[in-house]
Amino acid sequence: MPDKFRNKYRISSSRLKNWDYGKNGAYFITICTGNREHFFGEIVSVNNDNEIQFTEIGQFAHQFWLEIPKHFPFVELGNFQVMPNHIHGILIIDKKDNVDALRLQTLRVDDVQTLPVDDVQTLQCNVSTENKKMAMISPKSGSISTIIRSYKSVVTKNSHHIDAKFKWQERFHDHIIRTSDSFERIQNYIENNVANWKEDKFFD
Repeated sequence: MPDKFRNKYRISSSRLKNWDYGKNGAYFITICTGNREHFFGEIVSVNNDNEIQFTEIGQFAHQFWLEIPKHFPFVELGNFQVMPNHIHGILIIDKKDNVDALRLQTLRVDDVQTLPVDDVQTLQCNVSTENKKMAMISPKSGSISTIIRSYKSVVTKNSHHIDAKFKWQERFHDHIIRTSDSFERIQNYIENNVANWKEDKFFD
């Protein structure tokens, strides 16, 4: 029987090559800034404890991660941490029947501004043949790729008002969390990320 997280989230045992990234499950996500530049802030020692002091861009990165479930209601956030040059976070997908259709039907104007082009084209897929073609080749609505693209897009848009040089690393790293032990280990790793900054592989 598959493991559960909090007696609620089932983690599929499917192999990675066959995995549909829109399926229910927990995903450990890492997104880096371009060239690992410290756009988000710096780790400082305060009373012998590490803490991160965010830049304004770092505050954007933190705020818009918190808002992911607002735009994708089937997503719950696990632990996450914005670091000086990267973000670690757990996204838990728990889709109910027809949740995507309901989300698209009730989409507000301010939601559209933060969603990737792919979702907007899906809404307009009946307007032209070209839009239909684009919808077919785009990442699946509600997939991890779509969620991260939306997040990166809104952070970039707002950050460019502060620093036009801000950019993300093109790709992001993801890991499917398959067991309860792994889930707790990653939760703890993220929680202690700031304290263990000098041992982090992204430290420079």
